[in-house]
Amino acid sequence: MTEVAANPYVPLPAEILSVHPETAIDFTYRLAWPGRPQPGQFFEASVPGLGEAPISVCDFGEGYIEMTIRKVGRVTDGIFAMRPGQTLFLRGPYGRGFPVERLEGRHLIVAAGGTGLAPVRSVINHFVRHRDRVQALDVLLGFKTPADVLFRDDLTAWARNTSVRITVDRPDQAWQGHVGVITTVLPHVEIEDLGAVEAVVVGPPMMMKFTVLALLDRGIPEDHIWVSYERRMSCGIGKCGHCKINDRYVCLDGPVFNLSEARWLID
Repeated sequence: MTEVAANPYVPLPAEILSVHPETAIDFTYRLAWPGRPQPGQFFEASVPGLGEAPISVCDFGEGYIEMTIRKVGRVTDGIFAMRPGQTLFLRGPYGRGFPVERLEGRHLIVAAGGTGLAPVRSVINHFVRHRDRVQALDVLLGFKTPADVLFRDDLTAWARNTSVRITVDRPDQAWQGHVGVITTVLPHVEIEDLGAVEAVVVGPPMMMKFTVLALLDRGIPEDHIWVSYERRMSCGIGKCGHCKINDRYVCLDGPVFNLSEARWLID
């Protein structure tokens, strides 16, 4: 069930239930919320006197949602100063999420770069919990450095019954994993039936561009690839025009797009 305020301009109060540090500048906030958004949707989070910012949902459950927020400006600075028991204000959820039902029964490849992992975390969690609902699940994750790796507890849990490959651009002396951009781990994914593959790609624009090209080179049809342009969000309701690409408002028509549609949208 998805609940939206009767007045889309008015945010609703959401109590902060917990705060979990992921990295030095990325914290995951669990917030009391009555509805269940779609994976890939986003909210506008606001702090009175400071403004609002679009934040994607990274997971949700009965009576709560979770958001992983990066400390990058005035609004997020204000959020980082808040503690459990305090109130953050939300309006939403907005946008079109990932087509979870279509992904069922398929070989699912999820490729995420950096904080692009946040909006697909709930998709991964769903299929890790219901592993019998996909033929195979390959999770490919790229980060700048080992210190930027998100959701470390989740990564350990996912790896128990899912193929998880992690790579970093700039390793430290302790790093013993793969080094390189995310496309360097894609060739290690075994694909038996190209027609059965569905791929989800989220991350920085250049990462998405080259990962999509690599998937197409593997023979995966473009209408089996899904991307998210969630970084373009602003007002969330198609009024400010900040997210408009050609004739599409990303906040209304997206942020999740099938590649057959997104290839004509120059991000």
